Amino acid sequence: MGYCVEAFGAYDIRGIYPVTINEEIAYRIGRFYPILFSAKTVVVGNDIRLSGPALKKSLIKGLQESGCDVIDIGQCGTEMIYFAVGYFKWDGGIMITASHNPKEYNGMKFVRQDARPLSAVELHELADSVADKVLPEGRHGTVRQIDIVEAYVKHIISYVDIGKLKPLKVVVNAGNGSAGPVLDVMEKYLPFDFIKVYHEPDGTFPHGVPNPLLPENREATAKVVRESGADAGVAWDGDFDRCFMFDEHGEFIDGYYMVGFLAKNFLQKNPGAKIVHDPRLIWNTEEIVKENGGVPIMSKSGHVFIKEKMRQEDAIYGGEMSAHHYFRDFFYCDSGMIPWLLVLELLSQSNNLTMSGLLKERRQRYNISGEINCRIQNVDSVLDCIEAEYGAKGKVTRLDGLSVEFDNWRFNFRKSNTEPVVRLNVESMQDESLMQEKTKELLGKFCHDKM
Repeated sequence: MGYCVEAFGAYDIRGIYPVTINEEIAYRIGRFYPILFSAKTVVVGNDIRLSGPALKKSLIKGLQESGCDVIDIGQCGTEMIYFAVGYFKWDGGIMITASHNPKEYNGMKFVRQDARPLSAVELHELADSVADKVLPEGRHGTVRQIDIVEAYVKHIISYVDIGKLKPLKVVVNAGNGSAGPVLDVMEKYLPFDFIKVYHEPDGTFPHGVPNPLLPENREATAKVVRESGADAGVAWDGDFDRCFMFDEHGEFIDGYYMVGFLAKNFLQKNPGAKIVHDPRLIWNTEEIVKENGGVPIMSKSGHVFIKEKMRQEDAIYGGEMSAHHYFRDFFYCDSGMIPWLLVLELLSQSNNLTMSGLLKERRQRYNISGEINCRIQNVDSVLDCIEAEYGAKGKVTRLDGLSVEFDNWRFNFRKSNTEPVVRLNVESMQDESLMQEKTKELLGKFCHDKM
């Protein structure tokens, strides 16, 4: 009898509890993961979802019965698993989370030694084992509960010079996810005045699923920024591996501009360093990196590809416009806690500029459409048609989907790695109306089912 592995995706596991992700699947994952990936000690944790403790209990049972020793770090964010594996030199880590999916979902994210992510091939091997293989003979490992929060927080704040931080007023919106307790510990070390919104962890998501990337979810943070006269706002998704920032007017800061902010911060401290970025929007990032003496390197989108490219190039930082930010000294992993600290460090040293002041020039110089999702049948043939029409007059790149670049505008169409959609991004150089015109043109020709 085979077991359902519908929840296994390209990068992680996500499904509806208890239909496609449940205790039985969790137990079988625990039995096979240590065997496939030679793991003798594995760290586990869970976010605030109500099904998390039950899934973790079964996962731990499976790991133990594979002969594996288990470190349980309790309720946490995904990056705390990355940190624990990298910092304490454990053999692997499993985080129980469905990130920004609705509350009925849950799932798992995996890393191996050195906090390296499982590849698509390795995740497929795990799915095959879970689905069909007979359980090996049981053995018995140990389990320990360990609190790593202080060690994790001290590492996170080491990315900034605390002595140079100003006592800024900052709205922090945890979205009732896992970020709240960590912010409480960080608060002891930082000079900021935190104004806390939806701070208490609550797996019922009383204020909606924590996904600040959705426009309808931004106002909760923006409103408090405006009303409190804060210098900036920060909001996180449920497992806080992504953060989203707002300026002093409550205006949302696109992840694309955040990549430029962070690249500049690192290059001021590390001249000549390499910076990895994704191919969806590139001009602002490449210009900032070159102006600050760095080397921009383009990589295919997705955390597996970005992390691999960073390791190959020894890049100090990698950024995606989707608000995933990766750091060499954080074991080449993504963090939602490091980015906002680095941006506020820049703000503290900006000669009394505001957040909107820091952004103004970059927003005016490079205009962007924002990512637009479409459902398209026969994606590959549509991309071929787009290339045939636009490629003759522009520079074509097929690194990740289709990018076509002209003198003063460019676009990228790519298939999502995690959802059944195609994503369009358009940018122009100091010409907002051109960007809007070309976005409308592309959508009208090739994307009739806009989401």
